[in-house]
Amino acid sequence: MDSGDTTWLLVSTALVMLMTPGVALFYGGMVRRKNLVSTLMMSFGAMALGGVLWVLIGYSLGFGNDINGLVGGLNFLGLNGVGQDPSDTYATTVPHLAFMMFQGMFAIISLALITGAVVERIRFSALLLFGALWLCLIYSPIAHWVWGDGGWLFNLGVLDFAGGTVVHINAGVSAMALVLALGARRGFLKEQMEPNNLPMVMLGAALLWFGWFGFNGGSALTAGGLASNAFVTTNTAAASAALCWIFLSWRHRRPSLLGAVTGAVAGLVAITPAAGFVTPLAAIAIGAVAALVCYGAMIFKMKRGFDDSLDVMAVHGVGGIWGALATGIFASVAVNSAGADGLLSGNVELFLKQALGVAVTGGFAFVGSFIIAKVVDKLVGLRVKEPEEMIGLDIAQHSERAYGGSLR
Repeated sequence: MDSGDTTWLLVSTALVMLMTPGVALFYGGMVRRKNLVSTLMMSFGAMALGGVLWVLIGYSLGFGNDINGLVGGLNFLGLNGVGQDPSDTYATTVPHLAFMMFQGMFAIISLALITGAVVERIRFSALLLFGALWLCLIYSPIAHWVWGDGGWLFNLGVLDFAGGTVVHINAGVSAMALVLALGARRGFLKEQMEPNNLPMVMLGAALLWFGWFGFNGGSALTAGGLASNAFVTTNTAAASAALCWIFLSWRHRRPSLLGAVTGAVAGLVAITPAAGFVTPLAAIAIGAVAALVCYGAMIFKMKRGFDDSLDVMAVHGVGGIWGALATGIFASVAVNSAGADGLLSGNVELFLKQALGVAVTGGFAFVGSFIIAKVVDKLVGLRVKEPEEMIGLDIAQHSERAYGGSLR
């Protein structure tokens, strides 16, 4: 047991926990005023649902004894055998409970990220049911593939330092599937749907940036040089992407606050799988390209009339895909001996492995999430009724107003 590592992991867990309220504020400020409470509630609901499910079964499915490289067994069901002593397999210098909770925060925020694609028209009950099934059937198996002892992508050598594949590609592609099952908001591309509170958006983005130091730095699982590298690359990529996005929006219109904070998040997403494998100079390139590809994805989806309300696929899905591929390009064993050299060092094999990881994760997440969405639609109905959507989900689903309190 190492007290320094334990302290750092506990602090990092708290930082990642703060990211989900950050997502709530980030998303909440971007929706229309009549749907603000509903949007906040989705992220808070994810914290409640994920916090229980991860303890009961999610951690076991993700990190339990390997079953054919595909999923963890039930040996950790209800945290059986997960105690105050270090694990024999995972994070061997910290309490097993600390590692479990750190991973639980990743599961929680992954579900919260999906909600941004379907705000303003999904039933809260449907979201909870979808979330419960998704965490058990999609998130946990993918976590096992990539991070679990015996996971097939882990054994293959696919690199994902802090969740570019497990969290961002998974959440982005799953969100896209849920949007296709749900349909666009009424009035989409016909009515003005302006953000209700840009200062709230910026505050949410700032909390995300702050929490991301725990997200990426904590994934080193030790308090030392690797965590420091992840710290620096995280900040550098975010800054690079925000700066690039400012210039992009300036070229087309005027530099916007919403664009700047979206760019920062895109950079944070892209550096996530690479943070502990690349240099700070590589992080500048990763962040800049993330801004370009995510900006392009947002324009593309608008032209296609695809109502990913808050650009979950465009930022997290596309940003995560670029980050995973960028890991295969820029990774260096000089940064992390447990990784591998990438394409720039002549290792084509790593890049191909990263591409395979992107393809299989995206395919599984999309098909599985679409099936779950259809099942939930049959059971409880995915979408609110038209009058509820028109009046707003704050009142229709929660009997509350963001700026007026409860109607009860």
